[in-house]
Amino acid sequence: MYSLQDVNDLTKPEFTATIGAVFEHSPWVAQHSWKHHPFVSVEEMHDKMVHEMMIAETTLQLSLLRAHPDLGTKLSISDASKQEQEGAGLSQLTAQEYNKFSELNKNYTEKFGFPFIMAVKGQSKENILAQMQKRYSHSYDSEMETALQEVSKIAKFRLDDLVMDHAPSNLA
Repeated sequence: MYSLQDVNDLTKPEFTATIGAVFEHSPWVAQHSWKHHPFVSVEEMHDKMVHEMMIAETTLQLSLLRAHPDLGTKLSISDASKQEQEGAGLSQLTAQEYNKFSELNKNYTEKFGFPFIMAVKGQSKENILAQMQKRYSHSYDSEMETALQEVSKIAKFRLDDLVMDHAPSNLA
């Protein structure tokens, strides 16, 4: 875990390498956010990163969404995604549950062009499944917005696990 001062002392390449992973395989978010440092809090850092994600070109946003794994997948995924999915019980799906998740993931991705994304920390597999079924009926624009908001939540959980929120004395 890093202190906020440690993060503020990083060079742009170090910041991108260290913080970039909070947005799944999309270090460009951290790279674009560098211009806002030094940060006075983890909350501010998160807000600036989310701002950069939200104003990015649609192609970058889609690449970020598409970098996320299917929920309940048995494929190789990032350590952070693996831990988050394990915590929600998605690594212990029955064969029937796995088939249902696979079917819903496939249908969702075919409809929207990116995988179903949900911040699963603190969620149950039943709630996740219900959200998958509900959100499938959304419009593309609505679901794009929802997916980006879920990415924002995931990034906040990951930042909170990575950086201690203590303001450096010279910025307080």
